[in-house]
Amino acid sequence: MSREDAEMMDIKVADYMTKNVFTLKPGNTVKDAIELIKLSGHDSFPVVDDNGKVVGYVSAIDIIDKSPDTKISDIMSKELYVAREFMSLRDAARIMFRTGHSKLPVVDEENRLVGIISNADVIRSQIERVDPSKVEKLVLTIEKVHGVKAEVRKGTVEISKLIPTQSKVYADELRGRIHELKRGLAEPIVIIKKGDKLFLVDGHHRVVAASKLGIKELEAYIIVVPEEIELGMEKLAKRKNLTSIKDIEIIEDIPHPLVEITFRNMR
Repeated sequence: MSREDAEMMDIKVADYMTKNVFTLKPGNTVKDAIELIKLSGHDSFPVVDDNGKVVGYVSAIDIIDKSPDTKISDIMSKELYVAREFMSLRDAARIMFRTGHSKLPVVDEENRLVGIISNADVIRSQIERVDPSKVEKLVLTIEKVHGVKAEVRKGTVEISKLIPTQSKVYADELRGRIHELKRGLAEPIVIIKKGDKLFLVDGHHRVVAASKLGIKELEAYIIVVPEEIELGMEKLAKRKNLTSIKDIEIIEDIPHPLVEITFRNMR
């Protein structure tokens, strides 16, 4: 097994599933489903009973040409594939690919809905995830440059205590991060802890998005280094007078570089 395959197996459904799920009840109608499509922008939904147990699944295709008064229980699919939180994301992706499903409800041992995983989440895991090897490389660099030992922990940090090392974020990327957080998605950020100072290394858009949504804490990879060393990013933060996330400027009129490059290539 390659290192990439091994890392993919380590990623669990729970790491990327959406926890805030739009659902329907068996007693809802096609009219209710249409309203939910308009509200959520999604085209399919798990159907749950009063105890939160998944009893079916309904998609836009199921409601085509149906009377608005038709009960969801009469048209929903009752035989469906589900995923578990502890499953590897790779296995969930295989199920979706082989069965032609774009989403899988995620259920607990009592078949209660705890989330939903989609093929878009699988793609996102490969594009945006904080790869543990990326954190490992950063640690090795710090140890080599400063001749010290660094420790990595995983935990929760208060975003109000973070010192940014990036002075700007892009509004278009920020909107995407806000959308993800509203759906219950949150990639771990990466910080360096030096004494009582917490330097934000990776995840500036996520942190600003969380702040705008009133989220006070985020999961993080915490790299602990000796207090006596002076980091290059620490010097940068001092030079740019960055002391809190409030000092980060949001760029409204310039698209994120990747968006701009994509747009230019399409012209």
